[in-house]
Amino acid sequence: MARPADLVHSVIKAYDVRGVVGEQIDEDFVADVGAAFARLVRGEGVSQRVVVGHDMRDSSPALSSAFARGVTSQGLDVVLIGLASTDQLYFASGRLDCPGAMFTASHNPAKYNGIKLCRAGAKPVGQDSGLATISAEIIDGVPTFDGAPGSISEQDVLEDYATFVRDLVDISGIRPLSVAVDAGNGMGGHTVPAVLDPTSVTVHPLYFELDGTFPNHEANPLEPANLVDLQKFVTETGADIGLAFDGDADRCFVVDERGEPVSPSAITALVAERELGKHPSSAIIHNLITSRSVPELVEQLGGTAVRTRVGHSFIKALMAETGAVFGGEHSAHYYFRDFWGADSGMLAALHVLAALGTQNEPLSALMRKYEVYAASGEINSTVADARERTAAVVAAFADRTVSTDELDGVTVDLGDSAWFNLRASNTEPLLRLNVEARTPEDVDRLTTEILSIVRA
Repeated sequence: MARPADLVHSVIKAYDVRGVVGEQIDEDFVADVGAAFARLVRGEGVSQRVVVGHDMRDSSPALSSAFARGVTSQGLDVVLIGLASTDQLYFASGRLDCPGAMFTASHNPAKYNGIKLCRAGAKPVGQDSGLATISAEIIDGVPTFDGAPGSISEQDVLEDYATFVRDLVDISGIRPLSVAVDAGNGMGGHTVPAVLDPTSVTVHPLYFELDGTFPNHEANPLEPANLVDLQKFVTETGADIGLAFDGDADRCFVVDERGEPVSPSAITALVAERELGKHPSSAIIHNLITSRSVPELVEQLGGTAVRTRVGHSFIKALMAETGAVFGGEHSAHYYFRDFWGADSGMLAALHVLAALGTQNEPLSALMRKYEVYAASGEINSTVADARERTAAVVAAFADRTVSTDELDGVTVDLGDSAWFNLRASNTEPLLRLNVEARTPEDVDRLTTEILSIVRA
């Protein structure tokens, strides 16, 4: 049946499908998404089946089943893999060479759910690569299919996924490590026990119980408040390292042995160095919010640093276009050529464990090489007119500006390694600020000055 355009556009966003269950999305709606997605991929003639996984949210099993019904109504088969992390679903899409759908709302609160869609080989589906077509069909009403319906089967891929990522990053020979892991009641509680070999590391689990109501804290480690429990847990257990996964476990955040957070930019630099060691002269992708220490290190090591705008669909497309061996974002998404160009928090974690476990220094000492500059982190401000506020900031800094670019929002280079970026949210009345400079004092000074204009 046809659906209101405003509802469809509010739920089918730039990179995925996401909304409040029972208000914006329900079983009938996701069945329509499944049917429209099946028509999209069937028309491309690539595969006759779709793999479907889901997270631990209460609504996920029913929604994923409804999606499967939509897919089979268009004559394609469905392989259900059940509980999965998002990177486990990407693995299944790559290994089975078929399109996929992951039911998750990632780090969003319990009342939300959504779908991350990909083509065969974990290739991204965004607005310009399929979501707009799906939206249009749902608004108009998905046509019926006259042929025979597809079938539904089940397949457990967890152990195959675990073996695959362990083979990509072997930690079997590292020194014994004590690892504190906060799964945030999300899918890390499902995948970490399968991947981390107890003969190599001792895991101290925190919030491993799968619970889509997130009773302990939001499963969004990008917010400092959600790292507090892990920071305390690391020092209490005397762990060598702490790992925090988001709700669907495609992102991984790192805490050192002192309980201090390690920036995703520093992790990007560490992994880039390791990947360039295996694949010399390769391209490494970083988004424009990532610390400039990343491209500087990549160039020093003889690699090619490729700068891109924020967003996984942009990075995945650029991974394919450039043949880049690795890509990293400030939000702790890490992309690997050996993982079909898709992101995997688990692979990033294994790289850090391998780097830490093959030398004797603590993590804090190891990371000094990669944490060159100070940064503000992303600061959001609610504004009525993001364009006007951005222009006001740019004007205020005009006499100190070395250069500007508009790859994503506005990036202002102030020289002497100081820069800031202002970019508007695609979905909310927010202006996002990131600042980097040589010292924390410089960052604080610039941040205060910029926010005084943004929030005036």
